[in-house]
Amino acid sequence: MKDLNELLATVSQLFDQANHTAAPAGLYDPIEYTMHLGGKRLRPALLMAACEMFGGEAEQAANAAMGIEMFHNYTLLHDDLMDQSPLRRGKPTVYRKWNSNTAILSGDTMFALAWRYMLQSRCQRLSEVLSCFCNTAIEVVEGQQLDMDFERTAKVPIADYMEMIRLKTAVLLACALKVGALHTNASAADVERLYGVGIHCGLAFQLQDDLLDVYGDVAVFGKQTGQDIIDRKKTYMVLRAMELLPPDEAASLETMYAEPCIDAAGKVARVKEVYDRLDLRTVVAEAVDREFEIATAELDAIAVPESNKSTMRELVKSLVGRKK
Repeated sequence: MKDLNELLATVSQLFDQANHTAAPAGLYDPIEYTMHLGGKRLRPALLMAACEMFGGEAEQAANAAMGIEMFHNYTLLHDDLMDQSPLRRGKPTVYRKWNSNTAILSGDTMFALAWRYMLQSRCQRLSEVLSCFCNTAIEVVEGQQLDMDFERTAKVPIADYMEMIRLKTAVLLACALKVGALHTNASAADVERLYGVGIHCGLAFQLQDDLLDVYGDVAVFGKQTGQDIIDRKKTYMVLRAMELLPPDEAASLETMYAEPCIDAAGKVARVKEVYDRLDLRTVVAEAVDREFEIATAELDAIAVPESNKSTMRELVKSLVGRKK
């Protein structure tokens, strides 16, 4: 069984060796560009770690790992276009480097390539793998639609927001873990517990992403900060702020947040001032910790030797940004 460094090296080698160059170049060059932008590649690492946790070998899940990361990057291409985001992992997004039509077509091709990888998985439970992947693909798009709907909704309950990020972000992490486990003889109960680990890690991951959008270092975060505010996206940050503020101040924030963004830097600064006053960094950190604790409890309940969980525990901590 690989330790964390060995597993990450295996994942890195897998993607370094992958080549998606083909004709026509206008379609495939953006795919090659996207797949080699880097990133933490946590989803394929989680998938392979799940396989090894239940006694499998990471390499037997390589095709599924490629598929899950290809699908994830397909969603990013379309998401960046829809949000008009200029940067991804510190580099120009595909629609900015090429054009919008290229981002659509290359993303569509990546969706098909992800399915090809999944179909090539060496797995006796392939029907379960494909069912999980299919359901997840639908749920991710449902989450994206809810995210768009919320942009036009004045008041969004935090419970509705949490359901949206469960669909848009958490289910893909959970799918990666479940698919990895399905490459082994893991029991149905343990597979579902591991799926729960992914859901709560995913929720923590997105809550932290909301935080980093405001307070992150562009050089580290890899995306323009304040973009959610500029795009008037409903995030945990702004929804929690509206809960914590007195009604008149909440109404003022709601109005300011909904204004068309003429002075982007000024608007981000004004909203951030409200967040600072409410100490939302601490509020969000506490919410992240709660999700992490639930994920940890689910992992504790899985019936494999504790030594088999060490790499998974490290990955989970890395995923939610924990330092301890």
